[in-house]
Amino acid sequence: MDQATFNRELMDFLAASPTPFHAVREMARRLSAAGFVDRAEAEPWKLEPGGRYFTTRNDSSIIAWTLPGGPALPETGLRMVGAHTDSPCLKVKPQPENHRKGYLQLGVEVYGGALLNPWFDRDLSIAGRVSYLDRGGAIAHGLVDFKDPVAVIPSLAIHLDRDANENRAINKQTYLPPVLGRQGDDFDLKTLLRQRLEAAGAGVGEILDHELVLYDTQRPALVGLEREFIASARLDNLLSCFVGLRAMLEASGDHGALLVCNDHEEVGSTTASGARGPMLTQMLERLLPGPEERNRTLSRSMLISADNAHGVHPNFADRHDDQHWPLLNHGPVIKMNANQRYASNSETAAIFRRLAADEGVAVQSFVVRSDMACGSTIGPLAAAETGVRTVDVGVPQWAMHSVRELAGAADAFNLSRVLRRFFDTAAL
Repeated sequence: MDQATFNRELMDFLAASPTPFHAVREMARRLSAAGFVDRAEAEPWKLEPGGRYFTTRNDSSIIAWTLPGGPALPETGLRMVGAHTDSPCLKVKPQPENHRKGYLQLGVEVYGGALLNPWFDRDLSIAGRVSYLDRGGAIAHGLVDFKDPVAVIPSLAIHLDRDANENRAINKQTYLPPVLGRQGDDFDLKTLLRQRLEAAGAGVGEILDHELVLYDTQRPALVGLEREFIASARLDNLLSCFVGLRAMLEASGDHGALLVCNDHEEVGSTTASGARGPMLTQMLERLLPGPEERNRTLSRSMLISADNAHGVHPNFADRHDDQHWPLLNHGPVIKMNANQRYASNSETAAIFRRLAADEGVAVQSFVVRSDMACGSTIGPLAAAETGVRTVDVGVPQWAMHSVRELAGAADAFNLSRVLRRFFDTAAL
């Protein structure tokens, strides 16, 4: 697959994935089309050498894996790639309807560390998961996506807020409720959700609950004089989910490989489906029930934690260490931190550098300024849970946690090449 085709598929994936639920559904669809078999957690697993499988949890986290047809996993180890499916956003409250001055609004709360200013004056839609009683009285779940722009958070005119460009603090409770239009007091969100589900063919008895978010309807696009950048919502970190997925689908499948994409990284990962939770370790216990063979496998394994990195911004270059300022379209980034906020060390970084060199892909380094706090990824969490060697990498991007982010059009493609070679490497 060439870079242009890769980026078209990436943008289609981003557009089809306004929520973690939709992202996992899209990943499962692509895996199934490639011959991977769904293994539900609640069912007995029968796994065959050379088999390709996936499993999901909470509809928002997914693990896909391939088993070698030759030597057993304790002799070869697993080549593992990790990413996360969630992104900072505005989440609709359980009882959101609010009528004010003749306008219908929805109450929202902020999920994760969102950059809030860019949410104003955008064409917003609503998507998520809805839980309901079907007509037989059983609890069922369905995904909804309004797709059309149905909401907006209008800015206050500069004439009424003369200090807006100098010193404006956003009150999350009062400034962020979006406007849906002029509606009567009889508007009920659950009725609207029922209509959407029934239009999709579901038999709905009663809406019980929902997990809905707002998202920007502007499609991903290639921008720049030479279309050298990709602009989209949720690049952090659906870009890495797609990169890992494409690498797994293009790999030979001759070696043990695993892709894990967890939800809830943006809020700490401490959930049943998050990286700090038991999903990956429980899956490995089912894959390798014996502690001896499991520990031998993990000792020969390695995890590449893929999560986007901070590219140097030309208007804010002073926010980077002078020796570590990744450039967009100059290759994936190895992220290092002395206090283990990233899990990379000299051994795992060296392995990644060798893989990249074998593919002819340049590699950059990122270390946060010593006088600034460092973020983190699922890398240290997965390493602590499994004991597996780990390196933290990612493509450099701008506007991280904005409603519209920006990355280099070449970087995701090149990272996918490195990850494919990783999946196809016989010995680590």
